[in-house]
Amino acid sequence: MQLMPLPKKILQCGHLNLDLSKAHVMGILNVTPDSFSDGGKYNQKDQAVVCALQMIADGATVVDIGGESTRPGASPVTVEEEIRRVVPVVAELAKYDVVISIDTSQPEVIRAAVQAGAHIWNDVRALTRPNALQTAAELNIPVIIMHMRGEPTTMNNLDQYQNVTKEVIVELQQRVDDALRAGVKPENIMIDPGFGFAKNAQQNLQLLNEFYKLNEMGYPILSALSRKRFIGEALNGADAQNRAVGSVAAHLLSIQQGACMVRAHDVKAMSDAIKVWQATIDVL
Repeated sequence: MQLMPLPKKILQCGHLNLDLSKAHVMGILNVTPDSFSDGGKYNQKDQAVVCALQMIADGATVVDIGGESTRPGASPVTVEEEIRRVVPVVAELAKYDVVISIDTSQPEVIRAAVQAGAHIWNDVRALTRPNALQTAAELNIPVIIMHMRGEPTTMNNLDQYQNVTKEVIVELQQRVDDALRAGVKPENIMIDPGFGFAKNAQQNLQLLNEFYKLNEMGYPILSALSRKRFIGEALNGADAQNRAVGSVAAHLLSIQQGACMVRAHDVKAMSDAIKVWQATIDVL
């Protein structure tokens, strides 16, 4: 593992700016009935908004709203249903000074969400759906390009790597190059190595240990490993609800290696950990 300074970069998010020279917490808000950790808890608009406001109070500067589960084996939902789940929550949260990210792969969903006030497109499928690249370029918003092989229904069979970190970087670069060719501005691109997506426990741990190598790509990095299965395996089989401390520790390891944003379920714990880590940096 190698310690890396965070990049001096401002991410423009509509009328809001994110200073990426300090680490940010992206709070996870799943408005779905079947997400692996919190499915069904916030699938009503009022519940979702209350949860989001609590995450903001706890230190989240970004709220990531998802209307389709991407857990292994998850069933797809229609575009119309995804919009129905996501857009009313976006419209309400847009009244507050918080950056709103949308966890979707559907161009129609991100268009509707941006019209309602969303700022960032967080796409686990890395803009591979039809018209996704063109939509990202037209909307001119930050996009998070994540590494995954296959689909959530098939990804667990695609975890064959000779060198997981090297291959993740190569495959991510291919998707970034496609985005650039389509007209996505480089200053709008963030990357995510895709912990848990088409990677087994050992591969996830190796990727975390070598996270600093992602900085070679030159883009801001999101680390999204909250409550993932490999965290549970490292904790002797802990279930999703008992992976908070392990997730915070792993996220800190990625921040020390250059991640400028972490996607977390346990926002207060993560925010407090970053404050302590930042305090040690500030005294140097």
